[in-house]
Amino acid sequence: MKPVLSPVIMCSALHALALALALSLALLQSSVAFVPIGGGEATHVSITRTALLQKLKETCQAVADSSGYEFNPTGPSAEELVQACLGPTATGEVSAGKFRAALQEVYVQNALVDLNFVASAPHHFNSEAFLEGRALITEGMVSIKANIQNHQASREMLGRVLHTLQDFYSHSNWVELGNTEPFANLIQPNLPIENIAAKDTATCRDCASGNCPYTILANILQENKLTSGYMGISTSKKPKGKCSHGGAGDLTSAVVPRGGISKDERRPGNEALHDAAVTAATSASLQLLEDIRGAAGDRDFLRLMGIDRSSVVCFVIDTTGSMAREIATAKERVYQIIDSKKGTQDEPSEYILVPFNDPDFGPLTRTTDPEVMKNEISKLTATGGGDAPEMCLSGLQMALTAAPAFSSIYVFTDATAKDIALKDTISALISSTKSKVVTFFMTTSGGRKRRSVTASFNDYSDLALASGGQAIHVTKGKLHEATGIILDTSTSALVTVLQRSRSSGSETFTFLLDESLRNITLYITGSQMTFTISNPAGVSQSNTQLSGGLGTIQSVGNLWRIRLDDDKQTGTWKIQMASAQPYTLKVTGQNTITFIYDYVHAFKGPHPGYAPITGRPQAGRPAMLLLSVMGRKGPASVTVGEVGLIPVSRAGPVSKGSTTDLGNGDILVTVDAVPQGGFVVILTGTDLVSGSQFQRQSTTQMSVSKVIVTAVADGSVEPGQMLSIPFNVMTEGSGGPCSINARNDREFPMTFPMNVPLTTGQYANATLTITPPKDTPSGTDVTLTIEAKTSASADSNYAVLRLSVVTKVTTPFHRCTGRNSRNTQYWLAQIWIMLVIASLQKRPHVNFFEF
Repeated sequence: MKPVLSPVIMCSALHALALALALSLALLQSSVAFVPIGGGEATHVSITRTALLQKLKETCQAVADSSGYEFNPTGPSAEELVQACLGPTATGEVSAGKFRAALQEVYVQNALVDLNFVASAPHHFNSEAFLEGRALITEGMVSIKANIQNHQASREMLGRVLHTLQDFYSHSNWVELGNTEPFANLIQPNLPIENIAAKDTATCRDCASGNCPYTILANILQENKLTSGYMGISTSKKPKGKCSHGGAGDLTSAVVPRGGISKDERRPGNEALHDAAVTAATSASLQLLEDIRGAAGDRDFLRLMGIDRSSVVCFVIDTTGSMAREIATAKERVYQIIDSKKGTQDEPSEYILVPFNDPDFGPLTRTTDPEVMKNEISKLTATGGGDAPEMCLSGLQMALTAAPAFSSIYVFTDATAKDIALKDTISALISSTKSKVVTFFMTTSGGRKRRSVTASFNDYSDLALASGGQAIHVTKGKLHEATGIILDTSTSALVTVLQRSRSSGSETFTFLLDESLRNITLYITGSQMTFTISNPAGVSQSNTQLSGGLGTIQSVGNLWRIRLDDDKQTGTWKIQMASAQPYTLKVTGQNTITFIYDYVHAFKGPHPGYAPITGRPQAGRPAMLLLSVMGRKGPASVTVGEVGLIPVSRAGPVSKGSTTDLGNGDILVTVDAVPQGGFVVILTGTDLVSGSQFQRQSTTQMSVSKVIVTAVADGSVEPGQMLSIPFNVMTEGSGGPCSINARNDREFPMTFPMNVPLTTGQYANATLTITPPKDTPSGTDVTLTIEAKTSASADSNYAVLRLSVVTKVTTPFHRCTGRNSRNTQYWLAQIWIMLVIASLQKRPHVNFFEF
């Protein structure tokens, strides 16, 4: 039987809709996004959470059974689940930060489908687009399986696929037909979807009130015909006799037959249908997750969802001829990490190696097997090059896009960066991840420093500080001593208590140490300085006392490392700094009390939520953050005191935020007075397990911008095919020319405008195209960065997109719902986004997250 294509998704109608800008404000405010399944307590997010946690517990149990240990969580929290799942090899404390961050990525991308693809019938199984919707699911599953090691891209695709799958049960008549089990054909491309109601077959009776729960015609039910509601955002047209989706945002619902068959919300009379849809959607989500688990294997499925030791170690190494000593040191440290941490909670969960030279960089080696890492790093040799600049930032870009969240990246080089033009791209990638710490080791042969080397080291210092890392400058003979920091920081449950930088001068910094912290270490980089540390009891130790009453001090190159004694006192500590040169200060410890966060903006409408901001927050407005706080036994084991933003590179008070507890450890924070320049998040609270006060700080710096960049992509691109990605740029500063720069980490051919003219407060539309070569392997991941910089104020912002190159599932049913139609759907989404923004007082970001 031929598939039924809605007029809304037919090619000619899509192009016509792309020009339909005159939507009414009333419509915008009443249909900002479709209600997730269930509304209220049962949302897409809650359904996804239920399915994921159940499947992860099943997988943890299977791994425990096969390994011969008990899976017995001591409580329901994420922290306790991770600890129990990792079993006896996870002796000590293991952070649940990576797990919570992974779940959040899935939830966010699931919810974003309601906004980013609001005009796409296949994404929601509207308008009887069953074959096209199934194609989205199966193609997405192919992408996830082929790209399973690229965790972030796979999680984002998983969230989108689950949304579309869940919508089938709410938007179709599957449960009205008496089905209680999931429709397995939706995740199996080789199985047919038959008995779809023909385009000229009426499917619904009229409902004058617009709110009748049972409107499917008797003959449709008797003949077991499959149908779904038509959705009209800018048109009321639908085939004669067809069901509508329903609701105030659906213009077709006022056309006979009136009403709608959506079971998104529980309404009087439809309770049974709504509950059946939620149950079926949950079961279907479990079925899809089991399919992916079967393809990935239990351990890789757990890693995909962030259940692993949090430490991921990545080495980016210059292999030019002058680097023989550095390569030998890196090899020694890798071997030491592997041999000393094997079987402990600090054993890295993954190893990544990226060599670079001139003009080459890569290939990237990524493995969970320590013996593979040993073998690969042992192959490195110092050849070629010389004193010429190297491709350092290209190698770092490759590492940043491949390394998962909560990675420690160590860069070894003795030369300037030939590809310094990548600095802004690297900064954008660091800011977008919020959890990858980069430490540079730059070596010299001794003697007088060349000006170019000093300038390049300053660039490295900027990038290190932006990520929460350090830039360490030593002679080649002293490198081995400096790399001891790798053993400190390549550890599970590492938290930052304080980080600051100053250009020079004298200042006293305070920091709060709690009872739960272990292995507390201070790192200072700089020269020509003095410092004195004091504990709460008044005991002090200066930089001249290498072994004193508080700890042990080591100095090498520009690095000072202070390890406090294990019997340290809890409470407020002080460090008095005095320096004629720039310096940085960082205080770290090991503990599971931590937090993850996103900068967000409020999204108004009948179903309000919060939108993650992928670029910099907007200047001149309050900053909003969504925090997830984790304690030793889950969020219930901590209370949060104050949350705020604090400058990193200049003296200034904490900009305190007002907090709203959203439950489950989630807190909404609003900061009215945002600091100028770079700032970080600082949080204080109480550990209820010990009764001790604690302080934590984010590592990645953020700053605000008057420039806004938004972009939407569906997550995949075909080998040899051009993908068009529309994007928008706007400034609330001075108008004028705005330069555009776009890069991808695979060096795929791209086209985009080099400049766009901006008018203050108005969006400028542009398009980027990217074309993977025909021989690109299916499953290749691509990270794309779009940067916009105004010429008037040199203000800038960026958008980061992650794509997968996937060979599409070919069926005879794609018709105009293929690539060209997808591009038009992107434009529709962008038009919709701009109109929503205009109606909501120019709110700049459009990603929708509903709790």
